[in-house]
Amino acid sequence: MNKQLSFILFAFISILITSCSTKQSEIVLADFSGEKITMSEFEKAYLKNTGGKEKVGEDNLTQYKNFLDLYVNFKMKLRNASVRGFDNKEELQNELLDYKKKVGSTYLIEKELIEPGIKKLYDQRKYELRVSHLMIRPDTTGDEAARVKAIDMLSRIKNGESFEELTAKYSDDHFSKDKGGDIYYITAGLIIPEFENAAYATEVGNVYPEPVQTRYGYHLIKVTDKKERIPAIRASHILLDFFNDQGEVDTTLAYAKMDTIKMKLESGVSFADLAMQYSKDGGTKDMGGDLNFFQRRQMVLEFDEAAFKLGVGEVSDVVKTNYGLHLIKVTAKKPFPSFDEDKEDLKKVYKQTRYNDDYDKLTNKLKEKHGFFVAQEIIDEIDAANDSVKSGKEYFESGIQSQYGKSTILGFNTVKVSLDELMAKVDGHYELVNRVINKSLFNDAIKKIASDVAIDIESMQLEKSYPEFADLMEDYKNGIYIFKLQDDEVWSKIEIDSVKLLEYYEQNKEKYKWNDRVQFGEIFSRNDSLISHYYNLLKTGEDFDTLASIYTERPGFKDKAGKFDLVDANSSELAVESNKLRNPGDFSAPFKVTGGHSIVKLIQKEASRIKTFEEAKAEVSGAFQEEESKRLENEYLNSLKNIYKPVYNYKDLNKAFAGSEE
Repeated sequence: MNKQLSFILFAFISILITSCSTKQSEIVLADFSGEKITMSEFEKAYLKNTGGKEKVGEDNLTQYKNFLDLYVNFKMKLRNASVRGFDNKEELQNELLDYKKKVGSTYLIEKELIEPGIKKLYDQRKYELRVSHLMIRPDTTGDEAARVKAIDMLSRIKNGESFEELTAKYSDDHFSKDKGGDIYYITAGLIIPEFENAAYATEVGNVYPEPVQTRYGYHLIKVTDKKERIPAIRASHILLDFFNDQGEVDTTLAYAKMDTIKMKLESGVSFADLAMQYSKDGGTKDMGGDLNFFQRRQMVLEFDEAAFKLGVGEVSDVVKTNYGLHLIKVTAKKPFPSFDEDKEDLKKVYKQTRYNDDYDKLTNKLKEKHGFFVAQEIIDEIDAANDSVKSGKEYFESGIQSQYGKSTILGFNTVKVSLDELMAKVDGHYELVNRVINKSLFNDAIKKIASDVAIDIESMQLEKSYPEFADLMEDYKNGIYIFKLQDDEVWSKIEIDSVKLLEYYEQNKEKYKWNDRVQFGEIFSRNDSLISHYYNLLKTGEDFDTLASIYTERPGFKDKAGKFDLVDANSSELAVESNKLRNPGDFSAPFKVTGGHSIVKLIQKEASRIKTFEEAKAEVSGAFQEEESKRLENEYLNSLKNIYKPVYNYKDLNKAFAGSEE
């Protein structure tokens, strides 16, 4: 056989062996009664219980083996739960359903609203937009006329008329119309969501292609600038007002003084020194004019616009505002935060500005998806017949309840809500309670409660859309099954009576001992001269307990004349000092303690001894229960092993996580 043929044959055999070998993820690490635990299942469970892959590299084969043993025990218990019919036990399934309802709605809102909402907000807030608008209010014309007028204005702009000129003539925003509609720079999360979303969808120089309706009216929106956002800048300023020494307005003098300051600044005098010398801003001059960090729009427009154009270390030209003349120096700029750094603030902004609108959009979509309907005929009948019965207790004692209570008032494809159920839910919303039952109440109640029901219905189907939620529910189900098994096989079988506890105590009494203990009194004072005074009184024969009941400053101890019950002689600095005293009634010299000074008096000492049964009873009971729990747990596990006969493949554990080393 030549070398080339040998090489080809060797390669072919190698490929054949490789293709026939078991994939690493499919290696069976344990088998009990035909149920196999593969490497992939083991690794997934191990990661979930140990906190992630980054910690796995520190683990060894002994840890893998111990975990495999525990995991097999866990899986055998779940098999046993299945055999016992836990999947059909009503109380367990109801508990699981209740948990799913509670967690599901929260999970749904987090995944469908909050997570995408704050991500969108974060991406938008990377930029700030300068925006102008032409606003048509419906106050006088009515909504439809306002909408038509806004459409007409937009058509004229598209046909070439000036946005700014039309704004000056027709806009109902009297604060911005004379400035071409300019409302300065905005950042997402600052104003109305529908306005912001339209602005962020518009290119610089363009007008959004349709009127945008908000609660204020209809807006035509034009974006005039877009730039990367600086979250905040730190600046200092020197402020000169317009008044001379006689209190008269003298703008010329103010500019002349500012020229002098600029000359000194150019000659090398520090900005901070000049601010302390000249600035009229009493709140900042002693700090060299420092204004600390501020965001866009927190200062007056002229100041804001000048400051945000400066680089760090740069000084502005003279800026005139209603407060006077300013020189501004930017001293720092905050970088744009990472998503994780900004996440909590984003949640606050989102919930304050966008959450409610997004919630309504989501629930409207879910209502449509799940076939929402309202029994309008019944609502009309009740509205026509009632003018006084109110929601709450009054409803449940009324003729409306007896006639219509069981009638379906709203529903979905899979869920129907009776009037009784609706009114019971109304009691959970303060804004709906104790209102006359009419169309107005029904509209508000149905909007709120139908949204809640739609969320609940969708929550019941979350496993289809979110595998992580399916895993969460599986973990919870396993948890309540294991808890039930432990209760049946361990906790409910522990029998405790005084005879057993006494017997256990007699067998283990050497474990229950008191260390050396001491009982003492204390006089405590925060003042060293006072404690010295009390010490001198004691030396002249004054009664310790009397002085302690009058003068000790330790909270709660005057009424006890400063007395501490028997405590471990080494448990505190007070106990240690008391234990140094020889005879009951002896008292110490003053000594320093945390927060002040103390004198202690020995009341009694007690040498180390075995606790009596009564003294040790709580500890004995706890230890007995723990020992019994372990015994019963082992008995249960041994019974499972006898039934399911687990087989372990420890030798392949060294291949876990691509062969982590021992």
